[in-house]
Amino acid sequence: MIIVDTALKKRAAAGNPIKVGLVGAGFQGRGIALQIIASTPGMRLCAIANRRIDPAVRAFTEAGVEPVRCDTQPELEAAIAAGTPAVTEDAIALVRAAGLDAIIEVTGSLDYAAIVVLAAIESGKHVVQMNAELDGTVGPILRRKADARGVVYTFSDGDQPGVQMNLFRFVAGMGCKPVLCGNIKGLHDPYRDPTTQRAFAEKWGQKPAMVASFADGTKISFEQAIVANGTGMKVARRGMLGPDFSGGNPGAPLVPLEETVSAFAAHLDGGGPGIVDYVVGARPGPGVFVLATHDDARQAHYLNLYKLGTGPYYCFYTPYHLCHFEVPTSVARAVLFADAVLTPLAGPEVGVIAIAKKDLVAGDLIDELGGYEVYGVADNIEAIRAERLLPIGLAVGCKVVRAVAKDAALTFDDIEIPTGRTIDALYAEQEATFAPASISSSTN
Repeated sequence: MIIVDTALKKRAAAGNPIKVGLVGAGFQGRGIALQIIASTPGMRLCAIANRRIDPAVRAFTEAGVEPVRCDTQPELEAAIAAGTPAVTEDAIALVRAAGLDAIIEVTGSLDYAAIVVLAAIESGKHVVQMNAELDGTVGPILRRKADARGVVYTFSDGDQPGVQMNLFRFVAGMGCKPVLCGNIKGLHDPYRDPTTQRAFAEKWGQKPAMVASFADGTKISFEQAIVANGTGMKVARRGMLGPDFSGGNPGAPLVPLEETVSAFAAHLDGGGPGIVDYVVGARPGPGVFVLATHDDARQAHYLNLYKLGTGPYYCFYTPYHLCHFEVPTSVARAVLFADAVLTPLAGPEVGVIAIAKKDLVAGDLIDELGGYEVYGVADNIEAIRAERLLPIGLAVGCKVVRAVAKDAALTFDDIEIPTGRTIDALYAEQEATFAPASISSSTN
């Protein structure tokens, strides 16, 4: 990003790089490590934590760096001070270590990630993460805790939610009013699972369940939920509108994005906060878009001249998202400018609830996102609270205690939650903080 690159070059010239710790050395983690080491002057990747040490070592060695293993916080602090790249299996020791400016969390987990992010915030570190699932479950309370510590808690550039927020800010900065933030998908089938997605996952070196969570709608629901929470927008209905211009055929010719606007028009109330949504089978993809209005006829004339049409809805889009390539920019924005890419405005506006992917029976274990038991859909927080619906971010690891029909929404009464989880405590605190008192007491 312009300005950030200049600021990083100044840090490099001064010999004072931003010092970063990375938690998670999977597919995205390795890409982030490579990007910082090979292509980001003014930033130093000091240490990587992973629950298994070998992937952390690999993330460094693939970038041409040989790290040392550290097992304790003092060892990590000594390595950071000496400028020696380090790896560890102790993420908490890493995020608490002195000498680091920011932590990048990219574990793809839920409760573990909650523990790590909370410890980082409490240790006074800025946090940049690519974990829409965590953010869409307990992001508002994490933002509140970060504010109290005077640090930035933010989602990253590059991934679709961050790209949407950048576009939202760009459009609003021109005097237009964003009325829809949208995501472009090539496929949506809520019944996809790790078996159906295994071949694709193996081709790209990813986990089948994670890939299935992209296909079954869980991932995009989280992505749009955190955009809603960062903009104050809502969803038009449970599950969003999600018009499918592919006719259910992922190989069908793609429709120009501008031709999809009419599918949303009836739900774009000019006086409301706007909505988040997605479209299937449009181009350019896999990008993002913002629909906006402008109430000045003189400026509308210019927008028409600049080939955006006659309105009332003007379509702005970014035709790509580059994930790990832009994460260092997010770190620099947080550390150098106290600027969050995407963070909750206050309490949640939209959450992601668990829907039965099949007929569930007592004793079923909800094993993972993108698994065989549930898929996630976005809904407005008012409905979630009123019906005591189960956030899918809390559902993982829970046991079903009574039958739930396929495609029915699960409630807190349908499951047994494991004891002692940090993410449950954070969610309860979030509700106690942001929910109306009468509703909060009835959902605990």
